[in-house]
Amino acid sequence: MDKRTILAFALSFIVLLFWSVLFSPTSQKSGQAVKKQTETQESSVKKPPVSPEPPASPPAPSERKPLPPTSVAEKEIVVETPLYRALFTNNGPSIKLFELKKYRQTIEKDSPPVNLVHGRDIQRFMVVDFLETAGKSYEDIPYETNTAQIILKDGDKAQELVFSVVLPNGLIIQKTYKFYPDRYKIDLEVTVKNSRPTRVEGLFFVELNPALPKKKTSYYSSFTGLTVLQDDKYTELDLDDPGDKVELEGKIGWIAFQESYFISAVVPEEVTEAKVEAVKKDGGRLHGRLLNPSLVLPPGGEASSRYAMFLGPLDLGILKKFGKGLDKAIDFGWTNIIAKPLLITLRFFYQWVHNYGVAIILLTILVKLLFWPLTHKSYKSMKEMQKLQPLMMKIREKYKDNKEQMNKELMALYKTYKVNPMSGCLPMIIQIPVFFALYRILAQAIELRHAPFILWINDLSAPDRLFNFPFSIPFMAPPYGIPVLTLLMGASMFIQQKMTPTTGDPTQAKMMMLLPIVFTFLFINFPSGLVLYWLVNNILSIAQQYVIYKKAS
Repeated sequence: MDKRTILAFALSFIVLLFWSVLFSPTSQKSGQAVKKQTETQESSVKKPPVSPEPPASPPAPSERKPLPPTSVAEKEIVVETPLYRALFTNNGPSIKLFELKKYRQTIEKDSPPVNLVHGRDIQRFMVVDFLETAGKSYEDIPYETNTAQIILKDGDKAQELVFSVVLPNGLIIQKTYKFYPDRYKIDLEVTVKNSRPTRVEGLFFVELNPALPKKKTSYYSSFTGLTVLQDDKYTELDLDDPGDKVELEGKIGWIAFQESYFISAVVPEEVTEAKVEAVKKDGGRLHGRLLNPSLVLPPGGEASSRYAMFLGPLDLGILKKFGKGLDKAIDFGWTNIIAKPLLITLRFFYQWVHNYGVAIILLTILVKLLFWPLTHKSYKSMKEMQKLQPLMMKIREKYKDNKEQMNKELMALYKTYKVNPMSGCLPMIIQIPVFFALYRILAQAIELRHAPFILWINDLSAPDRLFNFPFSIPFMAPPYGIPVLTLLMGASMFIQQKMTPTTGDPTQAKMMMLLPIVFTFLFINFPSGLVLYWLVNNILSIAQQYVIYKKAS
């Protein structure tokens, strides 16, 4: 394979890389059309709260008698475990704050923990409720609670937080949350009882009202927005402008708000045919609902619906343990089939070396060994092609005005010397999906978030910067400093280009020597974990080329 072909593949790779970063969707999109917000079932859910006088003799729940709604004040309940600290409000009830103790907002030691609820003014961030189809909504009415706080330590048994209310319409609702000390999972059971003398038609529904972060972590970060598991397929709900709406139906496994590295999901215990509605509101807020099929409660009738809530990291191991297909929220697009096994391998190496930088190096070596026969054949073919360059140049010069004859003579030359010009290209084509899969996991995996390597590299998910300059640098995203790894990577590419057989065409040679510069600028703002992989891969390739060319000579 001559340098013209190499150049074509390199430029194609750059184009594909840019496309993957800027335009490629990270997962399946909803098959439903996005349309402007219209009046739907939301009109029956989102109405001003109503708190009329309660019935004269409100029936009590089976276990305890709640106070009338108008006599219960709004209060906050603290739930704290070794993994998180949550703040619930009895209005709704809903979650007002959810801090993850093991994840900080920045790399600084005194940085506050990550809060999955962006802004304490958000009401109904995550709510599961029952709605009477023909009745009024009582979404902000205060519930009675069984405790003021729950504190769990390692080894403690799970504890329950119970909210109960008798609504003015005669429905009795009880919501029971169950918290565990060693998991991000929260069990939830919602029970509704009809104390009226007439039947009640209604449905259970899940509602999410997240606020979008002010800015994304970086331009290569994963999807931020509402996602669902529809018919066992991961689906992102794209809502670009205020008023945009998505509706879909199917077997809904879960609905979630997803952002870089974290997810807040509600997972029904039973997967049934359901409807999902999502809309983007003014102020950068999203509104999503999962509507279960309608049901009828006779007088005195009772119904329950069970769910599991997950508010935590997009960690493949944790999500697989949770089950219910929630691990599909970690989506690497068309590279999924390759990327997830590579991520599992990376985690395996980390268990032994306890340093993700070293784990990346080991993963790079493993990938290089797997492709060693192919790359060996590629480099060997390139060396053989180099030996034929003088003869090829003579043929091109002799038949420059007769392309058909020139191609015949070149094919005869290849046959005579038993050289296949495509043998150098095929190994590169086969490896491209692996390169993209590694790019996706090293750019998005939470395992690398704030993960240190050595010396100044204390966050493999961020660009490497030595020193911190008080001034800006062109083409560089803050913080500003010396991108040592990126410069070393560029230098390794330059050495690799110098070792690659030349075609004798000075124009092509100059263009090839520009590639290290292009890649250096391309990678200058990429995560240091990704740059580390590319640097190590280049070094191994240089060593392999040296061994092959030395034997050939």
